[in-house]
Amino acid sequence: MGDEDSSGSSASLPKYLEHLSGDGKAIGVLTSGGDAQGMNAAVRAVVRMGIYVGSKVYFIYEGYQGMVDGGSNIVEAKWESVSSILQIGGTIIGSARCQAFRSREGRLKAACNLVRLGITNLCVIGGDGSLTGANIFRKEWNGLLEELAENGEIDEDAVQKHSHLNVVGMVGSIDNDFCGTDMTIGTDSALHRIIEVVDAIMTTAQSHQRTFVLEVMGRHCGYLALVSALACGADWVFLPESPPEEGWEESMCLKLSENRARKKRLNIIIVSEGAIDSQNKPISSEKVKELVVKQLGFDTRVTILGHVQRGGTPSAFDRILASRMGVEAVVALLEATPETPACVVSLRGNQAVRLPLMECVQMTQDVQKAMDERRFTEAVKLRGRSFEGNLKTYKRLAIKLPDDKIPKSNCNVAVINVGAPAAGMNAAVRSAVRVGIADGHKMFAIYDGFDGFAKGQVKEITWGDVGGWTGQGGSILGTKRTLPGKYLEKIAEHIRSYSINALLIIGGFEAYLGLLELAAAREKHEAFCIPMVMVPATVSNNVPGSDFSIGADTALNTITDTCDRIKQSASGTKRRVFIIETMGGYCGYLANMGALASGADAAYIFEEPFDIRDLQSNVEHLRDKMKTSIQRGLVLRNESCNVNYTTDFIYQLYSEEGKGVFDCRKNVLGHMQQGGSPSPFDRNFGTKISARAMEWITEKLKGSQGTGKKFVSDDSVCLLGIRKRDLLFQPVVQLKKESDFEHRIPKQHWWLKLRPLMKILAKYKASYDVSDSGKLEPLQHNQGTSFGEPAAI
Repeated sequence: MGDEDSSGSSASLPKYLEHLSGDGKAIGVLTSGGDAQGMNAAVRAVVRMGIYVGSKVYFIYEGYQGMVDGGSNIVEAKWESVSSILQIGGTIIGSARCQAFRSREGRLKAACNLVRLGITNLCVIGGDGSLTGANIFRKEWNGLLEELAENGEIDEDAVQKHSHLNVVGMVGSIDNDFCGTDMTIGTDSALHRIIEVVDAIMTTAQSHQRTFVLEVMGRHCGYLALVSALACGADWVFLPESPPEEGWEESMCLKLSENRARKKRLNIIIVSEGAIDSQNKPISSEKVKELVVKQLGFDTRVTILGHVQRGGTPSAFDRILASRMGVEAVVALLEATPETPACVVSLRGNQAVRLPLMECVQMTQDVQKAMDERRFTEAVKLRGRSFEGNLKTYKRLAIKLPDDKIPKSNCNVAVINVGAPAAGMNAAVRSAVRVGIADGHKMFAIYDGFDGFAKGQVKEITWGDVGGWTGQGGSILGTKRTLPGKYLEKIAEHIRSYSINALLIIGGFEAYLGLLELAAAREKHEAFCIPMVMVPATVSNNVPGSDFSIGADTALNTITDTCDRIKQSASGTKRRVFIIETMGGYCGYLANMGALASGADAAYIFEEPFDIRDLQSNVEHLRDKMKTSIQRGLVLRNESCNVNYTTDFIYQLYSEEGKGVFDCRKNVLGHMQQGGSPSPFDRNFGTKISARAMEWITEKLKGSQGTGKKFVSDDSVCLLGIRKRDLLFQPVVQLKKESDFEHRIPKQHWWLKLRPLMKILAKYKASYDVSDSGKLEPLQHNQGTSFGEPAAI
């Protein structure tokens, strides 16, 4: 729903796609291997982009088995065939293991079925086994066709006309076990399932002083176990790539008993299903439970999550990732020549890129080989920067060194939350406090923002004080929008009285403005001549200098879930259009990405001005759409996109113009977008970006120890942001030129280039700029962002 109409045709392609006409071409799309949430979004994008450029697109049902069996398993897809599938988990075209395709005889049948329909472009969504199979098929294609001609099953003309098979892959796997891409389709949704279960278990476990052993999927890859352990602050984690050291049994039991002695009511141990010890012997969840019961006598329970992790609705991240990959896959197929090697569409930072398929498969197999040969350090490295960074951060935050082992820095570091609450702020505070303590600092919490700072609401905070904070929404420290300007004298006084040597600010645009004010006040107040760094945290994602802010992913998921429910509410009602207002101030990130993730017909944002003609055109689009089998529409509007075209105005206009064709309903989502439990992405992003900020503070303080040095240079007041794949410390004064202070947004937005994608998938004519792609990139052996976080969508 909310994503079709009957207008537009592929006859006149936009200028960016003129060289990519799919006229006369046929694309086959199949899903193979284990299912993963988001596969349907990928199928939808391939079908719609294929039709948009003038190709015929065919569903191949039941994976390779359907290709071998042919007949009713290969069916032409229409625009409406993929309606209402964006929010469905699994794959609507089915997936199956296929022995027949492993033999040449089976591939001969498959080639015959494809060539009869003129399908010479194949889009395969699956794991490395499925993609390897496709590559073998591609290499044999010409020989298969010649054999079919010899047997009289096809004529010589068909051999000449269809002599080459193009193959593009997308990796659908909840394990995130494929080298070359930061994230595979389905991984983020699987993490959502795991974290939902962990959050539920935490409440029951705390009631009974229990230890829980949780087994998660990942036979050969520990990504899910590692990231979920980071996201819930688990006490111990077992991974295939990084087995515990000899004597781990005693170390683990000692850690659990110390927790109990510190009155910690809950212990969580996460076990990857493929976990092994250093001798490659399996470590099962049952074995871990028996050990805890035998050694400590703790009440211990095992929960095996199993296929729960594969199920449920895909997250916003996976829908957007799969949609982007699907569109890129079609462009790659249309640009392919007989010389182009089979490629896989991957995510690098926030870019969709193409990589050589077999190089990625080879590297994935190298990881397994390293594990088999017990070269575990190498296996972790081969998994990439992302995995390596996650493991390092987990170890730093999970295990506290004894006090006598930590060299004291004699420095005091304060942490403050500023602006509106954002999910993930607490994970960021926990991470900063623990990394700071591990670095030998005394950590102080400032309550209620700059307001509280001025009143002296400053208190030392310890390692144990922040236990269990990662899953808490909102801001436990309290946060206010007040800027420091009028309190500078008092704040300077409290910096002196508590001997604060550095300040970490976690917040949104107010935090950025506050930091600029503190930097400007250095001339008058020597107290502000200390290292100060800001970590962006706001649902609006409107902080200059960073592609992402903590909290935006959680808000995006709230919007997507709500749109799903709203669409469902109309399933018994014909011809209804919903107008939904999202938060974000003047920043259209939530409205734009929410529209892409929920399959909306339009999204009104401040960054792309619109007038009454645009509104009228959208109404016409919806009127035409109501003549098709899909008789529901969805329109998102950013709260400050236009001072006159309010949500009420748009609702009334649509109601009037749609009279007799459709009726309207409106919803203002409001503050529910700021609430709720943080998503796995926000927990991990908050944890890791905050840990990096503390490392920067430690580096700065080390350089000045014992010198009484005052920090006056611009590079001692920074904003830490993620840009593409890199984490950058940027002096806030330099970011001024990138800021639109009147509207509290950056002047440039990376996500605006995704707007055409939303329009194309809703059947509007739009220019899709392929200039960012179109090249087969070399595989880098250390994928992932520089601080170990796939920078997503």
